[in-house]
Amino acid sequence: MVLAKLSGDTMDKSAKFWDKIAERYSKQPIADEAAYQKKLQVTREYFQPDMEVLELGCGTGSTAITHAPYVKHIHAIDISSKMIEIAQGKADAKKIENITFERSTVDDFSMPDQTLDVVLALSILHLLENKEEVIAKVYKMLKPGGIIVTSTVCLGDTMKFIKFVVPIGKFFGFMPLVKVFTKKELEACLTDAGFEIDYFWQSSKGKAVFIVAKKAK
Repeated sequence: MVLAKLSGDTMDKSAKFWDKIAERYSKQPIADEAAYQKKLQVTREYFQPDMEVLELGCGTGSTAITHAPYVKHIHAIDISSKMIEIAQGKADAKKIENITFERSTVDDFSMPDQTLDVVLALSILHLLENKEEVIAKVYKMLKPGGIIVTSTVCLGDTMKFIKFVVPIGKFFGFMPLVKVFTKKELEACLTDAGFEIDYFWQSSKGKAVFIVAKKAK
């Protein structure tokens, strides 16, 4: 589900990593069901039936499928063709027709400025090489008043040492790219891009930070 600006070799390695674990990933239970349900509920409070939504790093499509009844259309992208295949199969089985699943990176995916109401960036920003550029791109694609919803692991607050481990794991192919930053740094990335933090929640220390940030009108 790595969607950042990557070299051809790095992109291929990332795609292969996520393709390899796609089946296992799709069968894993949600680690914190209560927190997940709260994030879904909060997100839906911002939805309107006529909204156009983009999900970055959609994985096997569970969140897009869950949100589909509440919006007009969701465009869900992921770098892994296996993830997209599983997601499409799940949507077809439930006869959901307002989701477009597409294998793409953020750099390859394009949409005119100010055409989206919501962008979902869930469990993805810490997997990007260039989150600042991606956030800036999202800002342009959103309509005035549009929102970005992100659930992000901020390892800089609890596991600073991991920045020394990840390059080794990535080199040998058993870990994806993982960037280490703090929640304050994440908030700064959003506000520097022009967003205003509208909602902030963290279930407990060390857990993913859930933020809804709004594009100023």
